[in-house]
Amino acid sequence: MKKTKLGEFEELVLLTVATLQQEAYGVEIKRELEERLKQKLSVGSIQSSLKRMEEKGFLTSRFGESTQKRGGKRKRIYSTTSHARKVLEELKEIRAGLWSAIPSLTYELKLT
Repeated sequence: MKKTKLGEFEELVLLTVATLQQEAYGVEIKRELEERLKQKLSVGSIQSSLKRMEEKGFLTSRFGESTQKRGGKRKRIYSTTSHARKVLEELKEIRAGLWSAIPSLTYELKLT
């Protein structure tokens, strides 16, 4: 795995961007994360995370079209890079390996 670290919150934001694809912009990322985590998040924490990951090469961004609904403002839409997808796959494998290495509950109950 490359030396660039990915914190827990950054990983969640990155996974959310990968999930939302063309709808991966600030407000929608916040809504999706809040729904899944069952907690309120600040826009600032998400924006900071997105900026850091773009600087690290995990994300790219572009501006979408302006809309009347947004008062003429354009959305910044985020996309994962191939590097990000590779790192997420590596993290998934590491986590799956650790989960499968935990002895089953049934086995533990027989020992006690």
